[in-house]
This record gives sequence, structure tokens and C-alpha cells, in this order.
Amino acid sequence: MQIAVLIAIGIPAAVIFFGIRILAEYERGVVFRFGRFVGVKQAGLRWIIPGVDRMVKISLREIVMDVPVQEVITRDNVSVKVNAVLYFRVLHPEKAVIQVENYLYGTSQMAQTTLRSVCGQAELDDLLAERDSINQRLQEIIDLQTEPWGVKVRAVEVKQIDLPLDMQRAMAKQAEAEREKRAKVIHAEGEFQASQRLADAAHVLAREHSALQLRYLQTLSEISTENTTTIVFPIPIDLLRPLYDMQDSEPKSGSDEG
Repeated sequence: MQIAVLIAIGIPAAVIFFGIRILAEYERGVVFRFGRFVGVKQAGLRWIIPGVDRMVKISLREIVMDVPVQEVITRDNVSVKVNAVLYFRVLHPEKAVIQVENYLYGTSQMAQTTLRSVCGQAELDDLLAERDSINQRLQEIIDLQTEPWGVKVRAVEVKQIDLPLDMQRAMAKQAEAEREKRAKVIHAEGEFQASQRLADAAHVLAREHSALQLRYLQTLSEISTENTTTIVFPIPIDLLRPLYDMQDSEPKSGSDEG
């Protein structure tokens, strides 16, 4: 009698105990009954029928996945090595279980093939300079391909682009030549502006004789403040011309009186 009571109590207790499942806040449970999908369990303490139901736990947290280095030949026939980082999460747990065998592996393979395809369609200069547009295009293509699996790709970031050594040297020479070109252009523009200012000053001095004389005096003042030296400074003939005129006029007036 006691054995029957223990069996009657023990079997339901065992069924309840072995059917208990605990799901974390970031998890969902995809339940199959006799192999058929019956629903998705939310987070918390849940129970399934032991031996009849099977639950597959799926995490809804965002996954950060490294895309391995890919050998890529760009459109202008340059061989580079490219790797990236993929940010994605599961939005529909039932699709992630039913539509694909392993959504993590499938997403990784999709990211690798898409990375080779997109980078191979771009030229090297675009690949280096237009990183944002490359990332956007990768995100759109991978997200479109993984949507049937219930996976949402939030972002794709190209992490590193490795160039051959000869290409690195060529690009370094190109950058150096570009810097020298900019330096020469800036120097030429400075010389041109300085020549314009000198031409303007020459026009002013040509129109105003007093301005030229003041410039002479200013130059003399600047030189005298530097060192104690003897300076021979030419005096403009226009300053002495009135004296010559006075001297020439004196003999003429004396001869007229006699």
C-alpha cells in the first residue's frame, strides 16, 4: 500500500521536476512537440512535458562576430587582405531554429562571401577612402540575406585593410609628392601676393615724390639703430635743385646792373 502511494506521488513529482525549465531575461525557448513547432516560451520559470516536448534556447543578445581575413582582388587588380566586425542579433527565435541549421555559422559564412564580393567590386582608392559607404553596403546585403533566418544585422565595420609592401611604398611616395606639390603651390601663391604688394607700393612711390624721400629717411633710421657704422646715403638731387637755381641766378643779376 505504501509503495503504491509513493509511486502515485513520485511519478507526477518526477514529471513536474524533469519538465521544469528556467529561461533568462535575454533567452527565449522554441518548443517542439513530437517534432512540430508549438510556440516560443518567454523568460522565467517554464514547464514542458518530459519526453514529449523539446525546447531549444535562443539568446536575443547582440552578438559581435569577427569576420576572418579575406583575400580580395579589387577592381583595379590590387590584392589586399580585409577583415571586418559584424554586429547582429536574433529577432525571431523560431526562424533562427527552423529556417537554418546553425544561424551563427550561416551568418559568418554569409558575411565572408559578401565581404569578398563587395570589396572586389571597389577600386583600392574607394576602399580606403569610402569606408562608410562600404560598411553601409555590406550591412544592407548581409541583412537582406539573413532576414529569412530571423537575424537582424545592425552594423558591419571593415576593421583592417592590409596592402602589399610594394603598394605601401608606392602610396607613400604618392603622398609625399602630393605634399611637396601643395607646398610649392602655397609658396608660389605667397610670392605672387608679395609681388602684387610690391607693385602697388612702387606705383604709390612713383606718384608721390615725397613718399619716396620719406622711405629713404625711414631706411636710414632702421639701419642706424642696428650697429654703429658709417653709412653713405645718397641724397636725392631734387632736394639740392633749389640751391643750384639760386646760385645760377646771382651772376645774371650783377651783370644787368653794370
